[in-house]
Amino acid sequence: MKEEIIRELRKIVGRDQVTTVPEDLACYSYDGTGREYPPGAVVFPGSTEEIRRIMQLASATPFSVVPRGAGTGMSGGALPVAGGLVMVLSRLNRILEIDPANQLAVVEPGVITGELRAEVARHGLYYPPDPASLKFCTMGGNVAECAGGPSAVKYGVTRDYVLGLEAVLPDGSIIHTGVRTAKGVVGYDLTRLLVGSEGTLAIITRITVKLLPAPEARSTLLVLCPTMVEATSLVTTILARHTPCTLEYLDRTALAIVRDKLPSPLPAEAEALLLIELDGQKDSVPLATRQLTEFLQTQPGIIQSRTAASPAEAEQLWAARRAVSPAAFSLKPHKMSEDVVVPRSCLPQLVSCTETLSRELGVVIFTFGHAGDGNIHVNIMLDRNISQEVRQAESAKQRLFEEVLRLGGTLSGEHGIGLTKAAYLAMELDLPTLALMRQIKNLFDPQNILNPGKIFPAHVAPEKNI
Repeated sequence: MKEEIIRELRKIVGRDQVTTVPEDLACYSYDGTGREYPPGAVVFPGSTEEIRRIMQLASATPFSVVPRGAGTGMSGGALPVAGGLVMVLSRLNRILEIDPANQLAVVEPGVITGELRAEVARHGLYYPPDPASLKFCTMGGNVAECAGGPSAVKYGVTRDYVLGLEAVLPDGSIIHTGVRTAKGVVGYDLTRLLVGSEGTLAIITRITVKLLPAPEARSTLLVLCPTMVEATSLVTTILARHTPCTLEYLDRTALAIVRDKLPSPLPAEAEALLLIELDGQKDSVPLATRQLTEFLQTQPGIIQSRTAASPAEAEQLWAARRAVSPAAFSLKPHKMSEDVVVPRSCLPQLVSCTETLSRELGVVIFTFGHAGDGNIHVNIMLDRNISQEVRQAESAKQRLFEEVLRLGGTLSGEHGIGLTKAAYLAMELDLPTLALMRQIKNLFDPQNILNPGKIFPAHVAPEKNI
């Protein structure tokens, strides 16, 4: 970026909060996808006012701005594909308010999700959204991507907890959306529009979220099945009678790569696992656990079902579940992580499809994820340095998406579209719907300076030396 722009940025945020050092730029050139696009500069604003002034500068010059949280996203949403400026929001990391009486909290976007959960727990409250990266992902990124997690089967996703937002528009205007109350229908629901907008419409600077009373007790059950189809077929059967707070699924490959992290050895014939958690009042959870256990004992196609003997064993099971994604790289150096969703009754067809694709294309594919809400992570493993593997993986991805849509599903449940799914957007959305979405983007951001190249499948050329 031009030196005069860097000088103006330093006037706004301070000399130490802007960097163009190549080693620093490299740290903010990639996200959870592993793809790399170097920015021209990185800025670390410390307030809404500083963000407002940066966006006024960006709009007047103009140059592109890519907002960034912890960089854990799996669809390339924080990648500066057009160069320009990466705006890191980690300094806006305060929990501004916890209101136990009205069961809400107000936070800045750089607050770590797990830290918010821990802090509200001290007040006997609970913030349910729990992405696997909750120990280091941020609330701003969660809102931008509408993050989910294992608890979504009972509690819903991020959008179900966001009451209101403060945000800075591309021209530097500051808007306030939503309410602090349980109800509110004044004007259009701009809060819902911004949640999941992937940093393409506004930069979120303050978030008001609702909270729930913390569950008093939990229990964790492990169910082992001889096949993937039998395990996924159980999901709708369980949910027809019981309401777990999580219902997770791992296939044989997922089990194999975290086998050393499990609390006890698995039977050799186990090729799929369901991890089920119940929560609620301390006198109701034991009863619900006993009822579910008795119910599972009547079901065919189960090798073993048991309850974790202690909180430590339960945590070890969940640690193994959270380790699946990073452990995938023991199989291949790269992966395509697809977070597709189908109606729960179609889960057996989905996992059967992945088996077929793996066999016919010679690609390593494994599945795990949030079976309770039909959101399965399909991981296509490859070495991007081998052109044949890239072609096979791309073919598997295309055919997977076709099957998902045929089953009445959607291409993304929580990762978003970003960069990696942009080319496939028109497979799911019709042309009038896409056109309306583009018009909304143009209304918010007529110069296309805020996170360009994301969601919509338009080519974005790298910026010149602006």
